[in-house]
Amino acid sequence: MTKKIFIWVAHPKAVSLCAGLADAYQAGAEAKGAEIRRMDLCAMQFDPTFEGYGPDAPALEPDLLEWQGNLAWADHVLIVHPYWWGAMPTRAKAVLDRALTSGFAYKYHRRGLGWDKLLTGRTADALITSDTPPLIDTFIYRKPARRVIRNQVLGFCGIKARNVVQFGSVKLADAAKIDRWIGKARAMGQAAA
Repeated sequence: MTKKIFIWVAHPKAVSLCAGLADAYQAGAEAKGAEIRRMDLCAMQFDPTFEGYGPDAPALEPDLLEWQGNLAWADHVLIVHPYWWGAMPTRAKAVLDRALTSGFAYKYHRRGLGWDKLLTGRTADALITSDTPPLIDTFIYRKPARRVIRNQVLGFCGIKARNVVQFGSVKLADAAKIDRWIGKARAMGQAAA
């Protein structure tokens, strides 16, 4: 059976290391026969304003509905984003705030603190780029971006995170190191397919 993979490049610029990593992952997955759908944050049009959930929340724009549709369609997801001030960029977070809605991604129980995870049966990989070296991020900051994407985003919705990889320090990386990262992303795409 052909693996269906949704790739979301959550970087606000079209040309970035994140896009390059996504290109390599996609090439690896396609070489193994995967069917790919891809969206790039830089091309998405939506209002990033988020004032909370509830019955008065604005309707989702076409790009956010497409993002939801791609997530629902996929067997496997790749999220690629930069690590800015301990998190993903604001516009990327706005996609999660607006599109991972109750009734689509999760549903709280009427009583108590429990919820149903509505996106179970999917797996995911995440690639995160950072200027902070991953070792320092792990031991000093306790890897907030990796924990959030694995637990509070994917896990909360029922998506099983397979690989959450942080590449850094980007600002100190030479061409050979970046080539190794690109190679790792390609291999991850092959493994995902």
